[in-house]
Amino acid sequence: MNDRIISNLPGQADTEKGTLKEVKATCCYCGVGCGVIVQSDGKQVVGVRGDPDHPANFGRLCTKGSTLHLTARPALQQQARALYPELRTTRNSLRKQVSWDETMDFIARKFVGTIREHGPDSVGFYISGQLLTEDYYVFNKLAKGLIGTNNVDTNSRLCMSSAVAGYKQTLGTDAPPACYEDFEHAQVIFIVGANPAYAHPVLYRRIEEARRKNPSMKIIAADPRRTDTAREADLFLPILPGTDVALFNGMLHICMQEALIDPAYIDAHTEGFAELKNTLADYVPKVVAEICGISEEDLFRAARWFGESKASLSLYCQGLNQSSSGTAKNAALVNLHLATHQIGRPGAGPFSLTGQPNAMGGREVGGMANIISAHRELANPGHRAEVARLWGVDEVPAKPGKTAVEMFEAVNRGEIKILWIACTNPAQSMPEQKLVREALKKAELVIVQEAYKTTATVDYADVLLPATTWSEKEGTVTNSERRITRFKPVLSKPGEAMHDWEIVIDFARRYERLSGREKSIFPYKTPEEIWNEHRESTRGRDLDITGLSYKILEEQGPQQWPFPEGASSGRKRLYEDGAFPTPSGRARFVSTVFKPVAEPVDIRYPFHMLTGRLRDQWHGMSRTGTVAQLFSHAAEPAVVLSQEDMEKSLIKQGELVHVTSRRGTQIFTAMAGDDMRAGQAFIGMHWGEEYVSGRGYKGEGTYGVNALTCPAIDPSSRQPELKHAAVRILKAELPWRFLVFGWVDEARVLTLQAQLRPFMRRFAYASCTLFGRDKVGVVFRVADDYAAPTELIAEIEAMFGIAGSNVLRYDDIKRGKTRHLLINDDKLAAVSLCGDLSAETWLKEYLEGGQSIAALGRLLLMPSSKAPAGFKSRGRIVCNCLNVSESEIANFLVAQDEVNHGMPEVLLAGVKEKLKCGTNCGSCVPELKKMILLHKAGKAA
Repeated sequence: MNDRIISNLPGQADTEKGTLKEVKATCCYCGVGCGVIVQSDGKQVVGVRGDPDHPANFGRLCTKGSTLHLTARPALQQQARALYPELRTTRNSLRKQVSWDETMDFIARKFVGTIREHGPDSVGFYISGQLLTEDYYVFNKLAKGLIGTNNVDTNSRLCMSSAVAGYKQTLGTDAPPACYEDFEHAQVIFIVGANPAYAHPVLYRRIEEARRKNPSMKIIAADPRRTDTAREADLFLPILPGTDVALFNGMLHICMQEALIDPAYIDAHTEGFAELKNTLADYVPKVVAEICGISEEDLFRAARWFGESKASLSLYCQGLNQSSSGTAKNAALVNLHLATHQIGRPGAGPFSLTGQPNAMGGREVGGMANIISAHRELANPGHRAEVARLWGVDEVPAKPGKTAVEMFEAVNRGEIKILWIACTNPAQSMPEQKLVREALKKAELVIVQEAYKTTATVDYADVLLPATTWSEKEGTVTNSERRITRFKPVLSKPGEAMHDWEIVIDFARRYERLSGREKSIFPYKTPEEIWNEHRESTRGRDLDITGLSYKILEEQGPQQWPFPEGASSGRKRLYEDGAFPTPSGRARFVSTVFKPVAEPVDIRYPFHMLTGRLRDQWHGMSRTGTVAQLFSHAAEPAVVLSQEDMEKSLIKQGELVHVTSRRGTQIFTAMAGDDMRAGQAFIGMHWGEEYVSGRGYKGEGTYGVNALTCPAIDPSSRQPELKHAAVRILKAELPWRFLVFGWVDEARVLTLQAQLRPFMRRFAYASCTLFGRDKVGVVFRVADDYAAPTELIAEIEAMFGIAGSNVLRYDDIKRGKTRHLLINDDKLAAVSLCGDLSAETWLKEYLEGGQSIAALGRLLLMPSSKAPAGFKSRGRIVCNCLNVSESEIANFLVAQDEVNHGMPEVLLAGVKEKLKCGTNCGSCVPELKKMILLHKAGKAA
């Protein structure tokens, strides 16, 4: 049957193939903003692939994006999704399903009464960079225009606010000046505080392609860890945590010393350079090298490459932003670009990589506590008056609102009585989890507007408002290069869920009626009407989009701003004319001074704990955590240490350790990593209470990695120092271990995880993750000081189906060792191990491989951990797309040694051709290269 186009809009074509329909949308993960083509049968999403016409990705997707359809499976949706409103009227009662009318009337009455008694600043809104621009706009208008409080902030405060502040201090406004096309023009790419090989894989593919086309391109990577990105750089600067300002100042000092700056550009287009020069005098190379922990030779090489290049492009992310001196780091890097005139030209510029899919859109509409619509300043009376006129209100309040950390502190003090949380999970993502959770308990009313009822924050909700999510929403998002994409829904709203903007407008109209407002300022019936008002707010501003419309975005595809009325296209890169949106029209140098991390290590807390992204997971994993195969690359919560520190502390691979900061303790599995420097530890930012927990001190519970992170905030951006904390690491002396894993019906796998969560708090340590590919399994792992009662173990086993006549049992009560195996159709279906877990590897691989156990006989129950003859572990999965393991790659490389001694690029081509790994999304290619180099080094040794 021929494809039938049912929409005549080429930029947004819906195609029916038989009974299947294809719709263009965007990926809902990082800020790259990849276009996707979603295939559905009208009831469910059945497939997804990259959109070859989308200028952000040209058809490429990473492991996360390419598995998006798996997150929308009906069986998982029924378990994970919030599908109807829930309400509890007293703090100790359970939430009950109620109607939307009852729920929204209740909230509106609460708001009116609380504000009448305590004033508008007694309420707060904590929203998300995953909302659409239209959602963001109405939340901002609701808080600042209707209610009259600036207490509206976003989880973008946790990731992008230092980049915002740095751009504004130096360039005059929050506008990334470069674009993705600049990768192809750059001669030097300086990657600092970012690991795009993991966090922005599709952009990293573009960098790889640019290097292939331009072999003379140089890449410099500055990072405390030798990440996959750093490993592939021409120059790796393993700087100590938090020393970025010293590095940039030192590089600029050298550029000045060696006449690599552009005095004519500085004189014509900038101001403040004289003051900066005085500051830079202190950053002599020897001192900077000592501060940063790098060699003077490498510092000089980095400065010369950057300054001598015809086009130097910087890429940076949370390593700069999540810091108590994040704004200074951003500004110091922009200083380096301005002084060398590496800005406003193809291939040059300071390019902040956005973490969330629409953090940029949220910034555009003023969805943060210190800004208002269209990059206007809250502190500027004229700006407030302009927005008030547009909104039809008397005024926008002048008092700054509470930012993310401050908001939860205010709730904890009782200043904010009502907290409305939308599309974010602060009970996982905020620093100092103990304070955050105390605040959520103390609030008079917690409203959670959320698509997923499985997040930790939902447990604290007095009101749960079910919202739509990816594949169901309609509107726009803006990616890292200022490109706006318009998309339509693929599926209808599930259950009683409503769009985020609809929920806000419904509430706003009820609030208006109860508070006596005669005419509504929320007249919208469609997201387009909201967007049109946002568009008008940008007229004459730096991000002017008055030349755009939904129709243009549909017909011509995604467009970059600015795109003013009368323009035929958006602007690829900014400041090509040397004019900046400052009062003088000049860019401003900022005199940046290096300050150490907020928590320096000491004798009590001797390790630098770093956090960052894993390759195949995203944020709090409320979405990626539903896809079993995305756990195969990093199967369980772990802290990564250097081999030197493991040996010094007598910690073996896979042992449990206490990681303790000044705020709390969490137990993790210890793993050795060749990317780690001695004295440093790395933990994935994703591991919250949903996946790793424990009994904690006095039974109060532990909450994952953010029980440890530092709440110190940057004085300008108010962004917390989530990237770094000082910790101590000690072996966890927990002699009793229990492990159970097995296949679970997909229709109850997430339900089982939720049921296990209360059990996790009964043990000193517990983790719960998924495994599998075509089938889904759950792994539940615990450790404690003493053996748990047999009744408790039996209760947990029964949840995995380990009960009845199909269970083979070995019990050594005296030694506290048991092995219980559920057998279905001559295959392992579930396994429970108590005391001795040494048979875990081969039993789990037998289960995953679906191999017959008939030939194993008594070996299944023998106390020995010895694996069956001929068993070889597959090891960790390297290529998630095609399920290729470490052992398969290693075996191929050994076989190649017998044939030839190929160069690394030849071996890489051979691995791709033979095993197909690296040929789909390419996310595993850096790791393949690493394995090849280590193999060749081993042969040489």
